[in-house]
Amino acid sequence: MKRIIISQPMFFPWVGMFEQIRLADTYVHYDDVQFSKGSFVNRVQIKTSDGFKWLTIPLYKQRLGQAILEVLTDDEQDWRNQHLTFLAQTYRRAPYKDEMIAVVEKVYRNEERKLIDIVVAGLLEVCRYFGLCEGREFRYSSHMGVGGESSQRVVNTVKKAGGDVYITGHGAKNYLDHAVFEKNKIHVEYMKYRRTPYPQLYGAFNPHVSILDLIANRGKEGGKMIHSGTVYWKEFLK
Repeated sequence: MKRIIISQPMFFPWVGMFEQIRLADTYVHYDDVQFSKGSFVNRVQIKTSDGFKWLTIPLYKQRLGQAILEVLTDDEQDWRNQHLTFLAQTYRRAPYKDEMIAVVEKVYRNEERKLIDIVVAGLLEVCRYFGLCEGREFRYSSHMGVGGESSQRVVNTVKKAGGDVYITGHGAKNYLDHAVFEKNKIHVEYMKYRRTPYPQLYGAFNPHVSILDLIANRGKEGGKMIHSGTVYWKEFLK
């Protein structure tokens, strides 16, 4: 069995995204689909003393219908230094703040203006930090030459990657055509998130903030929190 994950790139996403990566044999950056304003491609929530705030990469003249791989960052704004200052201040009392900042700094040394380059670099840097790169293949949908639409294109991508198991997050239940996967002998599994609590600053635990929060508060020991499993789609939909 070969397990495939297909996901739009996300900016330093929550722990659950890295739990998917941990389960994958091949992870496909779905980069040639339309960029959706308000998505998590260029922003993520950070827990602060004043509640949750967005850490956002500003975009340069982003237009409707633009593919994710075409979107540029607005480097007329000094957003990299602004982000680093904000994170250093927000996590000043976190025990592994310096390790988290070092991860972000490595990513932000990339002066490329394409959003996809920054976001993927962030994902891979966190994977390296937690030892999640070894034994996994990372690909881009834009390089795979796969056609089709909606669920059929996902099926085609899984097959092109040589997979027979497709693992996905909960949002897919609203649009995935499971019959198409069954017809193509692809086993669909949904994440069964544990959302395991860990010591966190600023009040009650919330699992849906950036992975940077886990690094700042737990360091490499945080890798033990990346441990959710999956459930077969028929059981999940019950």
